[in-house]
Amino acid sequence: MANHWGGVTIDCIDVERVAAFWSVLLDRQRGPSQPGWVYLGHRGDPQPRLVFQPVEEPKHGKARLHLDVVVDDIDQGIAQVVALGGRFTGERHDYDEGVVVVMADPEEHEFCLAQYY
Repeated sequence: MANHWGGVTIDCIDVERVAAFWSVLLDRQRGPSQPGWVYLGHRGDPQPRLVFQPVEEPKHGKARLHLDVVVDDIDQGIAQVVALGGRFTGERHDYDEGVVVVMADPEEHEFCLAQYY
């Protein structure tokens, strides 16, 4: 049996808003989607699809899984996230190999921006 990674599903109250944020941030186009859901990408793409699933309850607590987004310039990456409606959490980690900052999308899903040297 051959398994493969098909996608990442993100629970959202406002599916359209959160999907639009990630679409611009990652330059991923919408693919075929179920009614009320939004998929970024298609089955078989080199990158896994992002699937935005509608839910009624808001997020509570820290997620135990998050996305890492690699950027060329950490300050420009932070500015882009904020301009798209996300926010910088204030958490920053400087390592010998680069810098990682913790960000949040419009519904407070945490993710990391990383700039490697």
